[in-house]
Amino acid sequence: MRKCPLLLKIVTPIAGAVLCMILLFSFFILLWKRKSKNNAPIVHPLEDQFPRVSYTDLIRATDGFSSTNLIGRGGYGSVYKGILSPHQTIVAVKVFNLQNQGASKSFLAECEVLRSARHRNLVKVMTSCSMVDFRGHDFKALVFEFIPNGSLEKWLRPELDGHHRTESLNLLQRLNIAVDVADATDYLHNNCQPSIAHCDLKPSNILIDNEMVAHVGDFGLARFMSKASTNSLVDNSGSIRIKGTLGYIAPEYGASGQVSTFGDIYSYGILLLEMLTRKSLLNDDMFKDGLSFRKFVEIIFPERVMAIVDPLMPLAEDESKTHECLISIARIGLSCSNGLVRERLNISDVAKTMHVIRDAYLGT
Repeated sequence: MRKCPLLLKIVTPIAGAVLCMILLFSFFILLWKRKSKNNAPIVHPLEDQFPRVSYTDLIRATDGFSSTNLIGRGGYGSVYKGILSPHQTIVAVKVFNLQNQGASKSFLAECEVLRSARHRNLVKVMTSCSMVDFRGHDFKALVFEFIPNGSLEKWLRPELDGHHRTESLNLLQRLNIAVDVADATDYLHNNCQPSIAHCDLKPSNILIDNEMVAHVGDFGLARFMSKASTNSLVDNSGSIRIKGTLGYIAPEYGASGQVSTFGDIYSYGILLLEMLTRKSLLNDDMFKDGLSFRKFVEIIFPERVMAIVDPLMPLAEDESKTHECLISIARIGLSCSNGLVRERLNISDVAKTMHVIRDAYLGT
């Protein structure tokens, strides 16, 4: 009988120690699996020739996300220019600030859209990275092709460009950009399954390449659409909190909170008028006391359209052809940005009309 208590005294600590070791081992196994999962980069099947990229790869590519490589900043993160090994590919790396509410959803939205969308006038994503950084914090980034000529916003307002660009877009260049954006939007609305609403069309989200071709980017607010009984395309997730950029958001968003593809058409119309006039929707003191940017153009159109045209825009010598082209662009812009959804043009018709306007201007 005396041996049992003695045996228990010996066995119990040993059993406890073994149990603790098993629990600790199990804990570290679970931790390792979780970390391994986080460290696995998400690579989208967009460009098979591009290798997987890790956090370390992106650190090296951007020189530690150096401020000298910073080329843009948005609501959900920052964009850096980088050189990606092993082929020394120049890329743009969008790093999401996950401290900002909605940044993770924005990352997922861009991944979903860019996985399924392919068009010459959309910014091409090369790969993505979702893992933990050296401090154990979540890290998410998208790697895009680098588009060297910057955003349309910096072309329209050179004062925003640190290089103080002196040249201004001529009428044909602006017309080409307008056609490119219309084609991209038409593709998103009518050639993707399901259809996609960009939800944030504006000059800063349109990038210009070396050939002066426009590419629509930043799909962080994009929505997949479902067919409604009214034959319009609406967000299949129901009402949402309004997000986007003031001045470009369709007025019906404030009333119903429901996204539709017609919201993109409204934004496109405002974009056209902005390209025509080079006026800033948010920083121009004249747009106050109930006078909106669109109303300003509507009051002057069509008789005095030349009075609102960007004075820095180089125009062709053929005044008659130029005047007709400017009126046609303004007419499309006003129609697309109509406050009543039913009065807006369909994006397919808009794209076709913009091609016709350009052909007429070129005399083809």
